[in-house]
Amino acid sequence: MAVWRELRRIGAIPVGGGVWAAPGAPVFATGLDRVAELVRKGDGQMLMLDGTPRDSVGHESLVDDFNAARMAEWTEFTSECVKFEEEIAKERRIGKLTIAELDEEEQSLDRLRRWFRELRARDVFGVAEGIAAEAFLKRCANVLDDYAADVYQAVHAPLGRKSRDA
Repeated sequence: MAVWRELRRIGAIPVGGGVWAAPGAPVFATGLDRVAELVRKGDGQMLMLDGTPRDSVGHESLVDDFNAARMAEWTEFTSECVKFEEEIAKERRIGKLTIAELDEEEQSLDRLRRWFRELRARDVFGVAEGIAAEAFLKRCANVLDDYAADVYQAVHAPLGRKSRDA
């Protein structure tokens, strides 16, 4: 199970019957080394090959499958960005303008940024969803900046003043 999880994490795609594929880009080498180490630790066997499709149809099929996997990951990422924005909107709505909450939201944005970098690194064919995802991430950063301004104003405002709009 750990091998399967690691293959999914690095962005490899299942081809069938225990066969996985990943582009020959350097970004995948470290992940494949981790997979090999997990197999060895589990007393398993693994054969890693460099392969090239025999024709353009096979090549296009692999690229399409790989891009479909990246599109699904980008879609999940943008969904998490929307949840991030909704969470901050909720905190503003209920007036939860605290440093502790701001710290929590900053950690969430840092997680989104790390995830974005990981996805971008393995999106070697550059699907369009990655461009849209970058815009979502920038919007999240702007939403957090606005929330931070509200928090700082609330923390430092005179008694009775809850936000910069009050």
